[in-house]
Amino acid sequence: VVQVVESGGGSVEAGRSLTLSCLVSGFTRDFYDSHYAWYRQGPVAECEIVADITKSGRTYYGDSVKGRFTISQTSSQDSVKTTIYLEMNEMKNDDTGTYYCKAGDSQYVGETCPNSEFGYWGTGTQVTVSS
Repeated sequence: VVQVVESGGGSVEAGRSLTLSCLVSGFTRDFYDSHYAWYRQGPVAECEIVADITKSGRTYYGDSVKGRFTISQTSSQDSVKTTIYLEMNEMKNDDTGTYYCKAGDSQYVGETCPNSEFGYWGTGTQVTVSS
């Protein structure tokens, strides 16, 4: 059974930093594109990919967060558990939303997230950025 649990959300002032964590257990597939990702759903926006990282360490960032956010991962020795971090710096009001962690084999594109038909998702953690 794959479990995905996010933590670290909260309220932060614009310009400040916040780090999210995601504990994934049981995701043992290791295909070329097997990866972990952070998505977000803003109040009036579609589901947006924030960043992803493959098990081999390749990273991808959405245009709106490039240069400000950093995704990283650490795994247990047996690779059964992995923690994915999202370090968010120079935060903006537009970064407000519910952030979801996902484990899967391909990027998800859709209006809403999460979507259990495409990978394994957590229940989300709220991030609010205020001026």
